[in-house]
Amino acid sequence: MKGFSRRNFILTSVAAGAGAFLIPDQISAKAKNQDSEPSVKGKKVLYVYGGWAGHDPKPSVDLFVPWLRSEGAEVVVSDTLESYTDKKLMESLDLVVQIWTMGKISKEQEAGLLNPVKSGVGLAGWHGGTGDSFRENVDYQFMVGGQWVAHPGGVIDYSVQITNPKDPVTKGLKDFKMHSEQYYMHVDPNVKVLATTTFTGQHAAWIDGCVIPVVWKKYYGNGRVFYSSLGHVIGDFKGPEVLEIQKRGIRWAAESKYHPKEAWKEPKYR
Repeated sequence: MKGFSRRNFILTSVAAGAGAFLIPDQISAKAKNQDSEPSVKGKKVLYVYGGWAGHDPKPSVDLFVPWLRSEGAEVVVSDTLESYTDKKLMESLDLVVQIWTMGKISKEQEAGLLNPVKSGVGLAGWHGGTGDSFRENVDYQFMVGGQWVAHPGGVIDYSVQITNPKDPVTKGLKDFKMHSEQYYMHVDPNVKVLATTTFTGQHAAWIDGCVIPVVWKKYYGNGRVFYSSLGHVIGDFKGPEVLEIQKRGIRWAAESKYHPKEAWKEPKYR
């Protein structure tokens, strides 16, 4: 693990007054001190990267970690899934950002991630780094809310439709165009869909007109989970909408421990 010292991280957390789990009174007190807008300020973040190199896991560190730190987050960067087995570290976190395409995760590593999220740690990620991470692990997929299955045509031109303009993650954004992989995904209907894409039949005639979610929010137990299928390569984040959606989603997920659950059930994509 690069740049990681669990002892130093935990000591820093204790010095800042953060325990492994916040009791209700502590949550209420800290929530009152949060900015009115979602924020990563003062949050403890674990950024895990690796897996297939084609999705630019290391370049993503160079883009997002400096941004997280500039916004006041305390970030631990790790290039190993063994981070998830460090119980004290995982329980001290507010947010996990994972960019790890394909690969395999052990039962112990998977449980080390799923259990803290279920207890209230947020999770955020994008594209194959979160939506195509561990193909054999259905419990992991249940947490994320979807799984990549195809990108017909490879890198193509397509458009993204903002379907929920009232949510803070997509508020003020307009529909936009992409030149990248258009993810065809199997998606949990119990997610809050914020943006979609419509497939043509050019590359697979039988999916002509099919609408698939692109951006969603959900819960796994008490943990907020944010996912965007955008961001095939780091250059995709030059698109202002792509980057802004991801930043807003990360901020939202980071607030998981400090706010009541948002009420929703949207078993539809339009």
